[in-house]
Amino acid sequence: MSSSVCRRLHGLFATAAKPTSLPKTPQPTATTASLHGLFASAQTTTKSTSLPKTPKRTTTTSRQKHRKPTIATSLQKNRKPTTTTTITTKTTNNKTLLALVAKFKKSSDSNRFRHGSHKAYLKTVTRLALANEHSLIDEILQHQKQYPNITSEGFAVRLISLYGKSGMFDHARKLFDEMPHLKCERTVMSFNALLSACVYSKRFDMINELLSELPEKLSIRPDTVSYNTVTKAFCEMGSFDSALALVNEMEKSGVEPDLITFNTLLDALYKNDMFEEAEKAWELMREKNVVPNGRTYNPKIRALVAGNRISEAVEVFQEMGSKGVKPDVFTFNALIKGFCDHGNLEEARHWYKEMGKNDCYPDPVTLRILGNFACKESEFEFALELCKEAITRQCNVGVSMMQLVVDGLVKESKVEEAKELVELGKSKSYFQYKLEMPSDE
Repeated sequence: MSSSVCRRLHGLFATAAKPTSLPKTPQPTATTASLHGLFASAQTTTKSTSLPKTPKRTTTTSRQKHRKPTIATSLQKNRKPTTTTTITTKTTNNKTLLALVAKFKKSSDSNRFRHGSHKAYLKTVTRLALANEHSLIDEILQHQKQYPNITSEGFAVRLISLYGKSGMFDHARKLFDEMPHLKCERTVMSFNALLSACVYSKRFDMINELLSELPEKLSIRPDTVSYNTVTKAFCEMGSFDSALALVNEMEKSGVEPDLITFNTLLDALYKNDMFEEAEKAWELMREKNVVPNGRTYNPKIRALVAGNRISEAVEVFQEMGSKGVKPDVFTFNALIKGFCDHGNLEEARHWYKEMGKNDCYPDPVTLRILGNFACKESEFEFALELCKEAITRQCNVGVSMMQLVVDGLVKESKVEEAKELVELGKSKSYFQYKLEMPSDE
């Protein structure tokens, strides 16, 4: 990356706005704060001040004599079983996770597993991350270094990405630095993986350092993926002006923004109701001849629906059709939710039917939104139709909605239909809905 671009990027990071949700803290006197400065203040914890405790009264009354042993007895009775249960549960979970790690490491001995089981790697690391077992994540990923695959940059990138998704940026950086010793080449691909690890780990303070130092040091030229990652970082920080400015910076560096660049921008802008800024992004798209897809339009439709501008959302849908852009399930879900929120079941059903005409099929969200609203409107036959669709498509819409339909059908004296749904709920092995017929009152 050229020095001029590095200076420009440094300026962008230095002037990036703080997210409005962060608490106000004293700022340094320097006119240009680094990105680290922006986020370091968010991590500062203020010590809470409390009033000095008042000494307990020593006078003993008959009431105190009565209460004190009762409280003490209660604490003694309740505390020990709770502690024991917690320890037992934790021990059981630890044993399960240790068994998982042992099994994973043994499976890693298979070359076929290492080459083809990308989902198994992600699933295992995700499970350990949810349990906050970062040491076990490090154990299984360090274990991978003994295999010949580690000389492949693609394999190393997978490990760096897994560290990043677990919020373990320092480990990702350590592995990146070790790659030459592991006889593994470092190109823009592994550089981009490290940038992504920054974003996943919320270590935005490191991005400027990586961009200003590593490309020149390693003779790496940042590409579109690099800039898209930085764009995502700016959006997550709430620095939308910097994200938009970065698009122009890409062009100066000989890198063309792509559809992912603009989809990232538009999604963030519409989530924050920044319609004017979003229009600037649309204009940039047109200037650079980037063709939008359904994911480009969906954030706008969701934002319009959330802002009670449902008719404008329909106009955007029509615009998609006129430009040959195919809607997806998320497009229809946004419109269906909008009409349900407005109490218009007829229009919601219309858009449900339109899904099929556009070769688009409902997902659990579609069926749950419509099903619950149909029950609210006492349209139980339509709700029954949705339940059958959910069972056929193996969509888990939740027992509570299904039970609402059963109860509603019985209330309307449609007992046979209710019994049919109860039996259907029991018939599928992948997920059984334990539904019950309401008792006669």
